[in-house]
Amino acid sequence: MQQITINGTNRVLGKKSDVKHLRKEGQVPCVLYGAGVENVIFSISAKDLKLITHTPNSYIINLDIEGKSYLAVFHAIQYHPISDEALHVDFLAVSEDKPVVIAIPVKVEGHSEGVKQGGKLVPGARKIKVSGLIKDLPDTLPVDITNLTIGKQINAGDLSYDNIQIVSPKTTMVCAVKATRASAAAAKA
Repeated sequence: MQQITINGTNRVLGKKSDVKHLRKEGQVPCVLYGAGVENVIFSISAKDLKLITHTPNSYIINLDIEGKSYLAVFHAIQYHPISDEALHVDFLAVSEDKPVVIAIPVKVEGHSEGVKQGGKLVPGARKIKVSGLIKDLPDTLPVDITNLTIGKQINAGDLSYDNIQIVSPKTTMVCAVKATRASAAAAKA
């Protein structure tokens, strides 16, 4: 899995006006917590945050907070309801020797038989939650749709990968091929 480094600066837990001042300076208030880590209150640049939030990829994040380094993943991001600016970010500290649960993007591969017969490929979940060690997590989860026919679908329960477990519900639809009018007319003929 891709790793990215973000630099942060410590901040003091204070008044609401202090946090507003931080945001005006282009900083986003953050907190890091997790097993084996004391809560760390810090801020990062809004530009750095956009590099990793406005992308379909998932990352393991190396947080460098004034010389101290932490390995983390996103836990929660709060956005302003109108401006869509990040208001606060929660990071969850992870360890290289303990499994982590993270959502990884799905990559559909191949040409479906159902689409060749006139069906329409309907995408489902864009990301699937998996559990595994950081070293075993892939950048994307490849899903082969070559044998997918009209009226069939692939669910999260149908997928299996080496060294990682699917955590998403087994009924989560990854993709399906639906019948179209053209394919129905071709089947009648």
